[in-house]
Amino acid sequence: MSGPDIAFWQQRFDAGQLPWDRGAPSPQLSVWLNDGTLPPGRIAVPGCGSGHEVELLARAGFTVTAIDYAPGAVALTRDRLAAASLVAEVVQADVLTWQPETPLDGVYEQTCLCALHPDHWVIYAAQLHAWLRPGGRLALLAMQAHRDGAGLGLIEGPPYHVDVNALRALLPASCWEWPPPPYPRVPHPASGWAELALVLTRR
Repeated sequence: MSGPDIAFWQQRFDAGQLPWDRGAPSPQLSVWLNDGTLPPGRIAVPGCGSGHEVELLARAGFTVTAIDYAPGAVALTRDRLAAASLVAEVVQADVLTWQPETPLDGVYEQTCLCALHPDHWVIYAAQLHAWLRPGGRLALLAMQAHRDGAGLGLIEGPPYHVDVNALRALLPASCWEWPPPPYPRVPHPASGWAELALVLTRR
């Protein structure tokens, strides 16, 4: 498998080296919840990490399935939910093969795409489409991690830079309804990078 494997991620959870972790849910998720962009329903959080967003979604009344293939992430998310007396399904699985029992109403995609090596993006994009019911929403935070090596054709990460042009090819308008740009830019203080926030609707 190209890119980081389970051992790579588990080592970081074991060492507590989680530079992508804000220590709280992304502020953009609260915006989407407050303005009704994400109405309660069945939602998946692929690459759930420490589970901050899983907790917030569970508090907001969603039926949440959190997915991660690193045991450390699964344990942290389960502990967070237990401490808050909240219930969500937490699954240790590979997002490239996992399937929900029934189509979902939403997917909250924040850290999974940029953590996967680009060799796997086409498969993952097909998964996102397959998981959602028609009319379901993909709430996506596209990591903007520009590096100088890109000018030489180097693929550097994780996190891997998610170029919006590549994203349009992965999630084409024939399969998804795209909102018009510009898209809100959400700073990521731990890295100095940022994310573009957009919500796509599955056709």
